Amino acid sequence: MNAAGARNPSPHAFRGRRASFRGLPVALAVAAAAMAAASPHRAYSQETVRERIAAIRFPEIRFTRLEPESHTVRGVPVYFFHDSELPLVTFYATFDGGVRNLTRDHLAAASALPNLLRTGGTAELPPDSVDERIELMGLAMSFGQGGGGATSWVNTLTDHMDEAVPLWASMLRAPRFDSAQVERWRGTELERVRRGRDDPGTLAFGRFNHIMYGDHPVGWEMDDADLEPADLAPEKLRHVHGAIICPDNMVLGVTGDVTWQRASAMLEEMLDGWPPCSGTLLEDAVPVIRDEPGVFVIHREIEQSVIVMAHVSRLRQGDNPAYFASRVANSILGASGFSSRLVTEVRTREGLAYGASSLWTTSSRNDGLVGALTRTRPEATLEATRLILATFDSMRAAPPAAEEVARTIDETVNGFVFNFRTPLQVISRGMAYRALGLPDDWLERYVRGIQGVTPRAVQEVFRREVDPARMTILLVGDTIRFDGSPSELGPVTVLEAGPPAPSPPRGSPRSPRSEGTSRPSRTPPPE
Repeated sequence: MNAAGARNPSPHAFRGRRASFRGLPVALAVAAAAMAAASPHRAYSQETVRERIAAIRFPEIRFTRLEPESHTVRGVPVYFFHDSELPLVTFYATFDGGVRNLTRDHLAAASALPNLLRTGGTAELPPDSVDERIELMGLAMSFGQGGGGATSWVNTLTDHMDEAVPLWASMLRAPRFDSAQVERWRGTELERVRRGRDDPGTLAFGRFNHIMYGDHPVGWEMDDADLEPADLAPEKLRHVHGAIICPDNMVLGVTGDVTWQRASAMLEEMLDGWPPCSGTLLEDAVPVIRDEPGVFVIHREIEQSVIVMAHVSRLRQGDNPAYFASRVANSILGASGFSSRLVTEVRTREGLAYGASSLWTTSSRNDGLVGALTRTRPEATLEATRLILATFDSMRAAPPAAEEVARTIDETVNGFVFNFRTPLQVISRGMAYRALGLPDDWLERYVRGIQGVTPRAVQEVFRREVDPARMTILLVGDTIRFDGSPSELGPVTVLEAGPPAPSPPRGSPRSPRSEGTSRPSRTPPPE
């Protein structure tokens, strides 16, 4: 990190370097035209023109990593990046701790916290007064959380900073948790939970997480029992707030048209008197992920089946060749969109679905998942599932083409510059790396690691880490219309069965479906 007062390259200047690089072919064409115009009576051969153009020397385009300054205010780490291009300032905060660090009976309170910080008012101001001030100053503001952390930021005109930042700090430090807003959130969440049961995608992804992670926070599915009024009682909300939104868990960032002297004074005022964390956050529970194959079925009379499959992945995020090879492998398999193998097979060649994608989650702390998902018509459910499994096998059987690997590497390297579009990206990334325990130059290490991946390395990581025979598969759809019995894919567990098939009239000939195995009964037979 730069020392305090170090001068950082202007993002605007960096964009200029990008523009000059992209304009290089045009510059060469202009140079050729200029040569011809300079001596209209002298003829040049094409070979001479090429030689002269090749002799032109351009200054080397160098990338200078934009680094924020690193400070500490009242024990809280602060990342600072001065940028006077626009009269705007952003204050950003992250907090370490979330749902995964609390017991299940705090699930609703932890989930409601970001919304209520924004809408629930402050100790001094009711919700409508907070809304009025935000609107009057034209503030952009955000409150959010993931399983293991919370974030918030405010963006304001520099002229409004003295009023906007204290307002934002009050919303974080002393929320009112207005009872009407609490009840409004509870009603909205109850409706979302109920509608989620009717949305095939939401149902499939939530249920699959529960199948794989069980009674771990990742596998928790919010239901009506989690949303009783007592689950959002003031004492529970205060407990969650005091345990998470507090200086001990905080990292701050400031960027924009403000000096460090002025920003640090505002942070001193913001943190002064903020009580330390209260309550208890549990240690991150190591998930025990399901590690045996099987097929799970949920019957729904819908026009598109949802297919989700995955198995546990032991690969961790880190500066090692296998990790970088897995990123390229995942992109080739299904994470790169229409150019991926899954889309090529499932959509382009067979016309079974609009799209398909892969997933390969990697954490520096815990195991993850590797798998795929798609949607297709009920009559092609098993066919699409088998095709995805066969695509996994093809990645294991032979190295990908050199062109596939080169394209993926080029996409990563060419997209590198977009990680530095705004100063806020620079400081938020530094804050995220700190939370994950990654080095400050992780992005550069990542690009170098990707550049070193070979087709053989992609095959090797696939053969070592991915096994289609170990997949846990979830099928959500109209089982009566499936193109075979789910038991053909492996041992079946029926989570929600369809209605029983009607019995044929006495004395009538048996239906052809009951003679063979081309169609299952409405309730897939468990094994």
